[in-house]
Amino acid sequence: MPVEALYRDDFYLSTAEAVVTAVHEDGGIELDRTCFYATSGGQPGDTGFLERSDGSKIQLGQTRHGATKDVVIHVPLEGEPQPLVGEKLVMHIDWPRRYKLMRMHTACHLLSVVCQYPITGAAVGEEESRVDFDMTGVIDKDEVTAKLMELVNQNHPVYVQWITDEELAANPGIVKSKNVRPPMGLGRVSLVCIGGDSSIDSQPCGGTHVSETQEVGAIYIAKIEKKGKENRRFRIRFGEPAADA
Repeated sequence: MPVEALYRDDFYLSTAEAVVTAVHEDGGIELDRTCFYATSGGQPGDTGFLERSDGSKIQLGQTRHGATKDVVIHVPLEGEPQPLVGEKLVMHIDWPRRYKLMRMHTACHLLSVVCQYPITGAAVGEEESRVDFDMTGVIDKDEVTAKLMELVNQNHPVYVQWITDEELAANPGIVKSKNVRPPMGLGRVSLVCIGGDSSIDSQPCGGTHVSETQEVGAIYIAKIEKKGKENRRFRIRFGEPAADA
């Protein structure tokens, strides 16, 4: 059954009730609704636990999609108990981890504003993220850091607008990534917008984000690596450049 993906409409929802709809042979758990983000688009899936009616917990090691994007599977750690189909549980996301990923994912979008080149790859991490650009030449990482922090400190709003799959198909130019396609097939696609009236940026993305750029906090470009004749990898980290000793 298609899951009701609560995180798509509320990135800050960290706990909610749900009912078990399936338990797979490998232990994977499907729920009728979830606030857990499943691994996709370079962002890792959520971890956390499911609380049973007796107060016991089922610790989750990862969240991933099933055969299609409308199936979300919550994978318990080894040795955890299995719930029963029809059982009501309370979901609890590991919020500190999710919030770091939200901040980092938004930082990656800001980097794509500063460096306006096609994106060839990306991976969001808790302490470091990377974004690969189809570009040549030399660029100063301190200059990029300064421009990033300017956008952070201006505290632009970050919000989601929805368009249909058909609207996205008719406007392919709004997609910055060359290799990763936006999450289509669910009838609607989320545009992550930065700035009033999308004045800073707008791009299709199914990931989770903070609500204003100031929440990203201090970030800097730790390294720019040459990964081919026309590919540069930017590594973003939290903190100040001096901390990268």
